[in-house]
Amino acid sequence: MNTRLIVSLCLSAALGACVHGPRAYTRGTYEDPNIIEMLSDRFNENDLQLIAKKMAESLASSPRFAQVDPQRLPIVLVGKLKNSTSEHIDMRSLGDKIQTALAQTGRFALVDQQARWDIAEEYEYQQSGYVDPNAAKGPGQQVSVDFIMTGDLASIIQEVGNDKLVYYKMTAKLNNVRTGLIEWTDEKQIRKKFERRTVGW
Repeated sequence: MNTRLIVSLCLSAALGACVHGPRAYTRGTYEDPNIIEMLSDRFNENDLQLIAKKMAESLASSPRFAQVDPQRLPIVLVGKLKNSTSEHIDMRSLGDKIQTALAQTGRFALVDQQARWDIAEEYEYQQSGYVDPNAAKGPGQQVSVDFIMTGDLASIIQEVGNDKLVYYKMTAKLNNVRTGLIEWTDEKQIRKKFERRTVGW
């Protein structure tokens, strides 16, 4: 193979890389987060919203919490939500969504689990001598949680021919901290169907 041919091949490869190289997304627009767009068969942000809305509305309208004293709202902590699917799902985001939806009902007082650890660290700092002792906060004054919400997200995936069915089921439970009894439980089911299509040129 002569030198001229080698140079021509190298130039062709370089030009091809320029034309077909990686794309850079340089222009975008804001989208309504409430619009449903299923761009893939994976768990998405709309699924988060559907689950959070169902759980908050169900809990707020349950007979156990239908009548609450505005001066003594039930204190709830959204605890561990288990991911039993085969996907990587941000369960903390799901917990935050449920917590926000519960707060918006106005029927519950909420304690954030992560914030508890942050507050504990702040107590240590305020007791270290760097803060005016007369103004320093310390442990022993926090409220006691009445209920802890736990949950489990499971999925079933079926593929038949060109069809794919994805089924999610979120089960949530509200546990009484004092007695250990389940005061409420409900589930949200999501079923999605996808069709495999051949992409042609």
